[in-house]
Amino acid sequence: MVFIMQNRIVDIIARQILDSRGNPTIETTVYTENGIKGVASVPSGLSKGSFEAFELRDNNPKYYRGNSVLKAVLNINDCISRSIIGQNVFNQYQIDNIMIELDSSKNKHNLGANSILSVSLACARAASNSLDVPLFRYIGGIYSHVMPIPMINVLNGGVHSDNGLDFQEFMIVPFCFNSFSDAISASNDVYYKLKEILQKKGYTTSVGDEGGFSPDIDSNELALELLTEAIIQAGYDTDKFKMAVDLASTQFYSEGYYNLEGQNLYLNSSEFCNYLVSLTQKFPIISFEDSMAENDIEGWKMISEALNDKIMVVSDDLTVTDFERIKNIKSGGIANSILIKPNQAGTLTETLKAIEIAKNNNYKVIISNRSGETADTFISDLAVGVNSGFIKTGSLSRSERTEKYNRLLKIESELKNNSLFNQIKL
Repeated sequence: MVFIMQNRIVDIIARQILDSRGNPTIETTVYTENGIKGVASVPSGLSKGSFEAFELRDNNPKYYRGNSVLKAVLNINDCISRSIIGQNVFNQYQIDNIMIELDSSKNKHNLGANSILSVSLACARAASNSLDVPLFRYIGGIYSHVMPIPMINVLNGGVHSDNGLDFQEFMIVPFCFNSFSDAISASNDVYYKLKEILQKKGYTTSVGDEGGFSPDIDSNELALELLTEAIIQAGYDTDKFKMAVDLASTQFYSEGYYNLEGQNLYLNSSEFCNYLVSLTQKFPIISFEDSMAENDIEGWKMISEALNDKIMVVSDDLTVTDFERIKNIKSGGIANSILIKPNQAGTLTETLKAIEIAKNNNYKVIISNRSGETADTFISDLAVGVNSGFIKTGSLSRSERTEKYNRLLKIESELKNNSLFNQIKL
């Protein structure tokens, strides 16, 4: 009883901070009776699915161009705080459920998913700190030991860049290495070889929102050719490195057609499906994310039938870390992999439920960052905690990205010989 009392929450303090784009977001600190605290900050996406949980902003054009989050901060320091103080910090499900009921809307429109998530994650951190165990171990227990394969964003396009690329992220995937640290080292070789190639060809090497290079090109095929060239010139081959593409296709889909302006293509769902299949035949692509728009269900069925047994067909905007939506696409035979973003769900327990449902339905799981990130490394621990197998956390530049990789390198060193890498087979 004494131990339980000492781990009751005694204070919650939230404040407005800045994310990697310089936009406001929330940092929350949860204090327990035994003097332990947990701190968490939440990211923000730019390419958002319309079904994901609501991010509350002030919409005051005179302050941070309408992007401030003072209402969400006040919600934490006022009504959420009053409802959560006194709870045992280890009762994660109960704490999250209190906030869900307090909000009482379907998509957390009243309190804001950004406010609710920051409290949820801070409570988990406080709990792990109270036990003096790593966060990944608190989340997953003694069986947390699989280091995720990183999907490293090296070329940015879409809304994450000012260039003409229609597709949003071009990633390298170090697929056949003995350890996470070896995979990161080799990926660093490819990343800087790509920079060298871009410079020699006269392209800019400025970076986009997620740290990938943002050269002024508009051809998806050229982007994939540049990746292939970088892999080979760095001394590797396409057995060691594969490619992944986040198309974010909802962004260029309208009235039944996919408008690839950079390619001068205007394709219906069937034609676009054929185009994507042709790319997998030309390049060592192992993953297409959001290959079809969130409302193009027939298109999703086409691409899933064509590629489900060949590569990872990843759902993001369609499922938005919602376990009910994951169940629904499974019944329709759609996709074979699920992207997990905690801020799409709004609480840790809902995120874990989505991961559980995905795994139970034989979907591969990819833990993902957002384009507007903070230095918080929660998703690194989450990826190991649930043995996800894959993680997306941006490129090998910009500290809000490299912090996640650094945390994973530290976790691998803590696990020592007990860690496993490259355990996911396609």
